Formats: sequence, C-alpha cells, structure tokens
Amino acid sequence: MSDGEQPKPRRRRGRRRGRRAAGPPEAGAENTNGHRQKAPADTPPAATPKPQRSGPRRPSERLRTVHETSAGGLVIDGLDGPKDRQVAALIGRIDRRGRMLWSLPKGHIERGETAEQTAIREVAEETGIQGSVLAALGSIDYWFVTEGRRVHKTVHHYLMRFAGGELSDEDVEVTEVAWVPVHELPKRLAYADERRLAEVADELIDKLHTDGPAALPPLPRSTPRRRGQTHSHTRNHRADSTARPQPGGRTNGSGQSP
Repeated sequence: MSDGEQPKPRRRRGRRRGRRAAGPPEAGAENTNGHRQKAPADTPPAATPKPQRSGPRRPSERLRTVHETSAGGLVIDGLDGPKDRQVAALIGRIDRRGRMLWSLPKGHIERGETAEQTAIREVAEETGIQGSVLAALGSIDYWFVTEGRRVHKTVHHYLMRFAGGELSDEDVEVTEVAWVPVHELPKRLAYADERRLAEVADELIDKLHTDGPAALPPLPRSTPRRRGQTHSHTRNHRADSTARPQPGGRTNGSGQSP
C-alpha cells in the first residue's frame, strides 16, 4: 500500500433478520450453513402450557353460625344412703358405627323456661323419672356442623335427687335407659366432659353427707328464655318395647342394662 492510499474501512455484516434467540437449537432445526442439526440428547422437551381456567373463581360458601342452649341433669337415687348403693339414670343412643353410647339426659331450653326447668322436663321426657335440682354441676360447650350450619352448643348440667317414677325408654330419641351405680360412671359415660361432671357430683355428694344441704353451692341465677332456638339434633326412630323390672323396685328400658 502506497503512502497516498487510505485504508478502506472494513464492512460489517449486517445481522440476519429473524435470527433465533440464544439457547439450544430445536431438534431438526437448520444451522447457518443450511444443514439440519440434531438437538443434544440431554435437552429437555419443551414445556406444555397449562390450560387456562375459564371464568372467574367462585367464592367458597360460608356456613351460618347459630348458638343453641340446652340443660340436663344427673339424677341419683339413694342420695341419703351409702355410696355403694347409689345409682344414676343414664340414657343410651346407638351411633353411626352401631355402638351404644351412654350419656346424661338433656335437651333444648324452650321459650319461657329456665335452665333448671328444662333439666327437670328433659329428664322426665327421656327417662320417665322425676327429679329435683340440688346444685349446678357445670356447663359444657362444643361445636359441630349440621344441615349447612355451624352450631355452637352450650349445655348446663345439674345434680338432681330422684323424686319418683320409673325408667322408660318411650322417647324416640333414646335407644335405652338404665340405672348405673355411681361408682361406675367414670367408665360408663361415653364423653370425657360428662365424666368430669360425674367427679364434681361425687364431691358434692360428700359435702351433702358431711354438712347437709346447706353446704351445697347456691344455684346460679337463671332467667326464662325469651326467644325460641334451632333444634339441630337427629331423632332415632325405633319400635316400642316393653320395660322390664330391675332390682330395688326400679324399672329399666328395653335391652340389657349397662
């Protein structure tokens, strides 16, 4: 190159339009020389796009919460005698698994009733016997879902003295009724909360024997219910059966005693 000549600028090759983005070539794609090339063996297959949801999501349905109040009692016969002769009235119901579950009689507080009045009425309806309220044992509350509702139930329980009548299982909600020795309540009652109430009753009975009725705690104030409430329980319909006599002049419901 002579001194008078100027160097010619080098021409840059323009980028080819439509050039693929960086990344491994697809299987069977052509290279720049026009030859087809294979994708590497370890190249993962292309991801399949997820199908899109059609339409907006439906909001989850919220259950309506209702509150229910019930009352019941532990009726004991032979309160003035020795403990080993005392018996309590229990009701039995068959659960979905076919098991007999023993519990205390109880039911909804109706409009115009106090909790004590309900306890006396429900005991009579579910067991056939009469009882008088002596003291409060305590309250139990729990939650369950039924018929599209979320129910919060509170049950008030009372210690009651047997005042007469005979055990009967005519109530359609009850499968069987029975007199159970008081010292067997912890292993006969199906629910832990009611077993604790039986322990409270045992302490109150000791006070009754030692210091008389004046030693029992006063009943909590209870006012008549002003409004009705829901009844979310399932009735067990069954055939009527004949009651048979039990020792001590009492009668028990159909079937074997617990």
